[in-house]
Amino acid sequence: MRFLASFVVLLVVASGPAPRAQPPNTSVRTVAALSGRIDRIDNATRSLILRTGDNQYQSVFVGPEVKIFNELKAGDDVTIRVQESVVVAMRPNTRPSVITDTTAAAKKASPSSDVMQQLKAVVTVESVDPTTQIIIYKTGDNRRVMRAVADPKLLAGLKANDVIEITYTRERAVEIERR
Repeated sequence: MRFLASFVVLLVVASGPAPRAQPPNTSVRTVAALSGRIDRIDNATRSLILRTGDNQYQSVFVGPEVKIFNELKAGDDVTIRVQESVVVAMRPNTRPSVITDTTAAAKKASPSSDVMQQLKAVVTVESVDPTTQIIIYKTGDNRRVMRAVADPKLLAGLKANDVIEITYTRERAVEIERR
């Protein structure tokens, strides 16, 4: 559950739509997302199962560029940095929604992708402050949310009453560090 709460923060932190006349805005960055103990390793698929501090299990794909993967073993305590992307698109005439897990659909659409998790939500913007990079929006279940936006380009062209779809995708591990 802690990861889902972290997603909500990341989802909202990166919230903000593109101008109506432009394609969706996208932000890709590497973030420290997971720390815990390795429970299992699958060398054939270059993936591992990480048990986090709150006894949640996360499956992580590790790209071939991460050389330390071959040295890891079950029981190692690690911090894993994963790549994430946020896409914000205008969705006029669409009803706001709650957060929906679209991971299975993303993996089915692109079986060779490194998608670990994908979540989507449609929200209505209440206000945007580009100077402080703060957005306030309302979700499909009528919750009012205020968040700082990590990437200011995601706020470009955004204004009150815009309906936007936020797609948050966690992809592959790009760095692993033993603790």
